[in-house]
Amino acid sequence: MCGIAGWLGLPGLTDAEQGVVQRTLAHRGPDDQGRWVNPEAGAGLLHRRLSIIDLSPSGHQPMTNEDGSVVLCFNGEIYNFGDLRLELEAKGHVFRSRTDSEVLIHGWEEWGEGVLQRVRGMFAFAIWDGRMKTLTLARDPMGIKPLFLWWSKSGRLVFASEVKAFLGLTEFDARPDLRSLRQFLEFSFVPDTERTSLADVRKLPPGHILTVHASHLASGERPRSRAWFEAPRVVRGDTGTESLDARADRLFETLSEVVRQHLVADVPVGLLLSGGLDSSVIAALARRSGPVRTISMGFADSGLDERPFGRAVSQFLGTEHEEVVIRPEEISAGLEESSWYVDDLFGDWGVISTMLLYRKCREAGVKVVLVGEGSDEVFGGYPDFVSAGGPEAGSLGPFRRGLRLYRWFSGRRWGRELLPLVRLVKELDSESGEDAFATVRLFETRHQLPSNYNMKVDRASMAASVEARVPFLDQRVAEEGFRTPREMLLRDGTNKYLLRHMAERHGLLPPETARRPKQGGSIAATWMEDSPSFRAYARDVILDPAGMTANLGLRKAMADYFDRNRLGYPPPSGLSIFSGVAWRLLMLNLWARKYLAPRGTPALRQEATLSVP
Repeated sequence: MCGIAGWLGLPGLTDAEQGVVQRTLAHRGPDDQGRWVNPEAGAGLLHRRLSIIDLSPSGHQPMTNEDGSVVLCFNGEIYNFGDLRLELEAKGHVFRSRTDSEVLIHGWEEWGEGVLQRVRGMFAFAIWDGRMKTLTLARDPMGIKPLFLWWSKSGRLVFASEVKAFLGLTEFDARPDLRSLRQFLEFSFVPDTERTSLADVRKLPPGHILTVHASHLASGERPRSRAWFEAPRVVRGDTGTESLDARADRLFETLSEVVRQHLVADVPVGLLLSGGLDSSVIAALARRSGPVRTISMGFADSGLDERPFGRAVSQFLGTEHEEVVIRPEEISAGLEESSWYVDDLFGDWGVISTMLLYRKCREAGVKVVLVGEGSDEVFGGYPDFVSAGGPEAGSLGPFRRGLRLYRWFSGRRWGRELLPLVRLVKELDSESGEDAFATVRLFETRHQLPSNYNMKVDRASMAASVEARVPFLDQRVAEEGFRTPREMLLRDGTNKYLLRHMAERHGLLPPETARRPKQGGSIAATWMEDSPSFRAYARDVILDPAGMTANLGLRKAMADYFDRNRLGYPPPSGLSIFSGVAWRLLMLNLWARKYLAPRGTPALRQEATLSVP
């Protein structure tokens, strides 16, 4: 797990710019750093290393083949690297390290782009092939590891693991992307597969590859990325006659092998254990491979405390168990810090506590952490799946909660354009054949997962220099879930039915854990409501006359909102829609201070007004 960056095209990055980029990404790789520059080709690769496999200097990057013609800059893990190494050695390739990174080097020599069809893991990497004068960028199928692109006005392509790496470049102009702002205020993240919160920065989409030849830059051409993996091809599930038990047994075998591979490391490994179904299944399978260290989190003086559930599962499995507590003052203190580390516009309060949890893991000596994220998307765990699989009328039904937000913008310029959510659902409907369940799965796997949940895991763990591994998002496990018919995912109102059945059938967990519903809630909302000092802080940030709220034409409405003391969260519905707007504007303003303020926040057109009924 590392931070990578680089460029193709003249003029290359100056020594000073290279230094700024590497320092900006230092939290992703504090153990080592390296540079490779080819001035004649106008190519360069930068690396920050978090040492996980082969801690020796042999794992130094950028890494080259024997004659230096192929250079690799890699972020991630290849979990089947042992098998691939044996295959490559049989073909005559000689290895100089024990790293998974070197498998990509020799795999590229042997199979070219075909190596992507053979590796199983989470990754974003860059390969310079001096034989072809090409720079190739690639990203894993599920979008676990990030990669961002910027084309400068002079024609250079620059890439990096995080958007903030571009801020120190002389030519870079940090301008907000209005379409992304519109999406953020509606979704609480930017679901676009390519756009980011900054106008000139793009994402390399999950499962995509981009190849750029030096001649492309000379002619002013900007090649487009192309998909090497298509998750939607299996998203509806098959209609075979295989029994539930047979599918559960195959899932057990697949997931057991995947978890075993995810435990391979040359540093201490832990597992985040909430006591829910997902993390408990991972813990149970990991325990079968040997001793396991588990960590549970609780929130001080709140009803959202997973420690008793985690403790019960730990006792059942016999793990070495630790508990950590997050306190209100830590959330408040971590808010501004998280807005820097998160990188893109992001409104999930949970990233703060998650970042703190990973930091406590690192303080306890754990450098690799297995997590249960991804199960809900792969095995149908969210309420939206249940709604889409039931009597809801049309694909928009499961998204109605998000649609309520639209009324606050109706009749304004923002609202005269087709609502981003409606437009997106219509596009997915067209692809799914207006199958509501398939539409929801497409939304979750293609948009929500890489741009929201994976982003949170990556940024929160990397902020603490910890590698987070996600077994449920291994390509092999994900495809098992995607191929499963909905009637085996949802049954009698129970979600993730196949996964629960597998856990019970193979005796992995106590029945009460296998059947335990997902725990939700927002402790941050409660703490925000109960803290006068935090409310005053939020008001000052949101109503800053020079901030984004004012630039978007929303300051008067938000001032009325605070003045009328509408910060409460009426039970039992949890967060009100308007409270959601307030939180997003808070995060938007904090993000703008970090990413736009150094060059001056550009004035935006007064495109929206917000009225409070």
